[in-house]
Amino acid sequence: MSRVTLAQWQMLAAVIDQGGFARAAEVVHKSPSTLNHAVHKLEAQLGVALLEPVGRQVRLTEAGEMLLRRARQLIENAAAIEDVAASLATGLEAEVALAVDQIFPPDALAEALQQFSDDYPHVRVQLHETVLNGGVEMLYDRRADLVISGLAAQGFLGEPLVTLRFIAVAHPSHPLHRLGRELDLRDLTRHRQLVVRDSALRQSMDAGWLKAEQRWTVSHLATSQDMLERGLGFAWLPETRIREALDAGRLVPLPLAAGGEREVPMQLIFQDRDRAGPATHAMARALHRAVLACRSSIISNEDGQTLRGNVDEIDLS
Repeated sequence: MSRVTLAQWQMLAAVIDQGGFARAAEVVHKSPSTLNHAVHKLEAQLGVALLEPVGRQVRLTEAGEMLLRRARQLIENAAAIEDVAASLATGLEAEVALAVDQIFPPDALAEALQQFSDDYPHVRVQLHETVLNGGVEMLYDRRADLVISGLAAQGFLGEPLVTLRFIAVAHPSHPLHRLGRELDLRDLTRHRQLVVRDSALRQSMDAGWLKAEQRWTVSHLATSQDMLERGLGFAWLPETRIREALDAGRLVPLPLAAGGEREVPMQLIFQDRDRAGPATHAMARALHRAVLACRSSIISNEDGQTLRGNVDEIDLS
């Protein structure tokens, strides 16, 4: 059991921060003699001189500087614990589990998490990056409080969040581009298609696979894009992910007669909206706000309608 109390460290910190015992006494509402006694007792308990006189003032010794630096961490942690306890007393969750399909725009996700962090700094976030049925499976298993998915979840009602455009692309020197004409399904099946693996453990699916003669399956969209830019195949990827590569000419849309673009509506699904705590609801609002804030990078089609959803009907307060 420690002989030194947190209050003693707080009094020493006040003396240093206020430049002396008299000013510190006014801040902590103690008498100067009480502070003086507390600091001297602290020195006696530690067996180390913490302060040394400099004229009519005092300053930390070298040992005092090192010990107070560490003590400040204790003081800050204690204050944080009190804040967390106060939040828990009001019903605030200690953690929010969020499952997000990898196709969701990363800028919008980062914006939402930043907003949430600003408002709920002490709530932990478990972020699961899923593919296809992975998020829905977490919903069924009750391992996620919120899920962003492009697939419907049986028995759950989702709310529209955003509709993304997928584009069939390949490296500009890919053999499909060298054909110099409109492409059809028969052309595609003769070449390697890159597919992202479903992260579900029980009911995985091969969404978008065209039964091409060659298929490489990867676990992340970033890997698929890297392989595309190396000319190793073709794939459909979200425009929000590949906009820079398209603008730079590292990837070029395939000239398909049909099906070169696909739209995938994404929805936000609560595990249990009625039982969800204030932090979970705040995360949902942050995601909606983030989609609106990042609209310039998400809206991509000619009439500017890629960003969709009944955001106006949702309480964002």
